[in-house]
Amino acid sequence: MRNNVATLLWTRLRGERVGEDEFGNVYYRDRRPRLRKGSLADSDKRWVIFNGEVEASRIPPRWHAWLHHTIDTPPDEGGVRPRQAWEKPHQPNQTMTAAAYRPPGHILRGGKRARGTGDYEPWKPS
Repeated sequence: MRNNVATLLWTRLRGERVGEDEFGNVYYRDRRPRLRKGSLADSDKRWVIFNGEVEASRIPPRWHAWLHHTIDTPPDEGGVRPRQAWEKPHQPNQTMTAAAYRPPGHILRGGKRARGTGDYEPWKPS
C-alpha cells in the first residue's frame, strides 16, 4: 500500500499543498500550525505523499532540508539556491539492487581479491 487511508484523510482535512519535486512527490504543511518554542517555524507539521514506492531516499536534498526545518521557505518558493552545474541529479538508494556497489573481491564480482603486496609486517612484542 503506497499511502495509508489515515494519511490521505489527514492530508485532505489539514494539509496545504506546498509543492512537488521532479519525481512527483507532493509536499504538504499543516494549515493550522501551532505556536511552540516561541517560533512558528519550529512547530508546523510537514509531510510528503510519495508518488510510487514509499522510500525516504527518493526525497531530493532540497526538499529534505525543508521537511526537517533546516530551511523555512520551500524550494519551489526560492528557499534554496538553484542546482549548480557540477551537482549530480538525485539518485535513489541502490542498496540491495543489482546496481549496488560491490567492492573488488565481493562474492558477486567473482570473489577474487587482489594479492597482498607483501608490505604487511605483524606486530611482535619486544
